[in-house]
This record gives sequence, C-alpha cells and structure tokens, in this order.
Amino acid sequence: MLQTSHRVLRACVLLLSAFLLSSCAGHPQPGESQAAGDGATTRAGAAHTGEYPNLFVEAGYPRDVVDARIEAAFAQLFHGDPDSEAVYYEAGGNEHGPLAYIHDVNSDDVRSEGMSYGMMIAVQMDRKREFDAIWNWALTHMYHDDPGHPAYGYFAWSVRTDGTAIDEMPAPDGEEYFITALYFASARWGDGEGRYDYRAHADRLLHHVLHREPVTGPTNRGTMTAVNLFDRDTRMVRFTPDVENAGHTDASYHLPAFYELWARVGPEADRAFWREAAAASRDYFARAAHPRTGLTPDYGNFDGTPWAAPWRPEAADFRYDAWRTAMNWSMDWSWWRADPRQVELSNRLQAFFLDQGLDDHQSLYSLDGQPLGGGRTTALVAMNATASLAADHPRRLDFVRALWDLPVPTGQYRYYDGMLQMMALLHLSGRYRIWWPPGTAP
Repeated sequence: MLQTSHRVLRACVLLLSAFLLSSCAGHPQPGESQAAGDGATTRAGAAHTGEYPNLFVEAGYPRDVVDARIEAAFAQLFHGDPDSEAVYYEAGGNEHGPLAYIHDVNSDDVRSEGMSYGMMIAVQMDRKREFDAIWNWALTHMYHDDPGHPAYGYFAWSVRTDGTAIDEMPAPDGEEYFITALYFASARWGDGEGRYDYRAHADRLLHHVLHREPVTGPTNRGTMTAVNLFDRDTRMVRFTPDVENAGHTDASYHLPAFYELWARVGPEADRAFWREAAAASRDYFARAAHPRTGLTPDYGNFDGTPWAAPWRPEAADFRYDAWRTAMNWSMDWSWWRADPRQVELSNRLQAFFLDQGLDDHQSLYSLDGQPLGGGRTTALVAMNATASLAADHPRRLDFVRALWDLPVPTGQYRYYDGMLQMMALLHLSGRYRIWWPPGTAP
C-alpha cells in the first residue's frame, strides 16, 4: 500500500514537472523573445540588452584592428584628400558656428540623404564638431521655414554646394535620419541652445512628418501641393509628400528600428502611431521581397508590389535605392528582435548573392534575379554584409569578410559607396547603437 502511494506520488510529480516545462516552453524567459510561427526563442535585441554584436571580431579580426580600420575610414571620408578621398567639406561659418556639407561627388550636389547619414556617422563616432557643422549647413541651406511653401517643415533633398536648390521637395529618408541622429546627439552630448537644442528640433521635425497639413504653393518645379510624410491609413512612409506621387513608397525608406525608438522617445501623443508604423514596415518587407531572391524594388506601392514610376520605369527593379533595404530590416532585427521573418529575408538574400558569385556579382537585377549590369559595387557589398546582422546561416561571415576586403572608395563614386560602407562598418562592429535620452528606456 505504501509502495503504491509512492508510485502514485511520483507519477503526479512527473506529470506536474512536464506541465511546468511545457508551460515555460510556451513563454519567453527573461532576456528572450518569442519567435512568431515556430515557437523558437531568441535573445532579446540590443535595444534591451545594450549588447551590439561585433561581427568582424566573430569573423576573426582582432578588436583593436577593427577599431583602427573604422577610425581610418572616417578620417579618409571626412578629412582625406579633398580631390579624391573626402566627401565632407567645411564651408566657412555663420553666426551659429562652422558650416560643412557632404558632397555627392558624382552628381555634384548635396543631398538630405547624405547630410543625415553624415550626422548619424558623426554622432556614432562621437564627432560633435562635424555633426554640428553639417546640421548648421542643412538648416541654413536646405530647411524650409516658410509656412506657405509646400515643403514647409522639411528639407530640400538636392541643392548645389552653394545652397541653391535643385529640387526643393523632400526625400523622406533624409528627415528620418535627421530626426534619429538629433535624438542620439541629445542623449550623447546634451542639448545646447538655438539650433543645437537637438531634442527640440527632433520633436518639431517628427511632428511635421506626421501632422503637416496640406500646403499648396510655388516651388522651383512649379506650383505643387504637398502633405505629410507618412500615410496615416497604411502607417507607411511615403515616396514623396507631393500629392501626385504621395500614394507610393520606397522600401529603403522603411526604418522600423527608428520608429520603435520614436515610440519611446518622441512626442507622447504619437507614440502609438510609431509602434504601428514599425509593425507595418515589417509586414511591408515581407510582402515586397521576392519569395526566391529576397530582392526588393526601388519604388513600390503600399501593398508591396513594385511601382514603375512614369519618369523612371526601371524603379520596379532592384537598383540603387533598394540596396539599402537589407540594412533596414537587419538593423531592426539586431536592435529589437521583433520579427523573425527578417532572419529568413537575410538568409534568402545572401543565398541569392552567393549563388551569383560573392566576388563578381552584378549590382542591378530584376526582382526574380535576372542580372541587369552595374558590376560589383562597394555600396551593395556593404549592404549585403549588414544583412548578416539578421542572418543565421554560417555564410553570413563570408559577406562580412567580403566587406572587410574592400578599401575605402576614392574617386568619382566615393560618396554613395563610401557613406554606405562607413555605416556598414559601424553596424557590423557594434558601434552603430542607440543612444537613449535620459529618463527613457526600451
């Protein structure tokens, strides 16, 4: 009788243990997040842990060598030979301080994209002087403060090096990087006065991005009407606020990693929207990426289909803008670990390019993988390497090494190649990180 009771008790304990184990298996433990679909768990993202992976070290390069490589790349692009190496140019000063711009040497213009990249690189490198000089130039020569202008509250996306506008309308990725770089500057260096009150400017820009009312007025391209930079119905970034083309998007403008940050540090009234925008962009990546190649188009519709713009029908292909899309979903995975589909996207994309030839693939493709030329470019090699932040196949380190083997670009194409390479070096070394404003938390 006693032995029977012990057997019954032991069976009950085993059943209870099995129940508890199965219950725990269904819920993330501290420091883990539940992966959708397959029940797998992954470590929490760097936004929560503060641990940013150094894939160069993982690939076998000494940490001090990696750090030296990054410092040298910054020195060349920002302070190298102005005729063949640098893209950062100082341009005197004004009553607010030094002025400097990032020059697209090939196109001979200054772009909001490059200026905001320059600020992001500077804040990650702890280079306040360069950051402030770029920001001062952008506000002086690119920002629209006239409420009657269709681009009021935004930055002209392309101007000449003397500040003369080429196209007064904005490209929304510039605003997105400006905003996030300003929040990081506020957190890293503290806020100053006037145009160096970083957080106040970030809050104001972020308010305009979402709430700007329609404005009709003259531009250097004729009379135009422009709206806000995010479509409220789809929660997605627009290709442009110009109403004629505002119903479209660009995969490389989708930055859910930034939206999650804005949902924590931006104006409180809009935080729920930014959480929803992050989720919408993650879904968009999954829809827009080709199911076999992982390639995304330059321009797209909000439903994820490609958009062949009337003035640029080739935008339905994988081209220069689209190279950056993998960086966007991979940064999001590295920081937030919110969507395991991003792991599969990176694996798919890298498998395609490995099949094309890691050392001799083209840079332009149809979405189904037909090569369209362009040759192997530093910018695309850099972006495919950042996909390793999300990839979990061993091949991911081959892409990291492929980037490491490339010198910092010089000559005619050093702007786009160099800026994307510089950001990739920061991402893959763990030096592209969130700087949290005081009093905020993930």
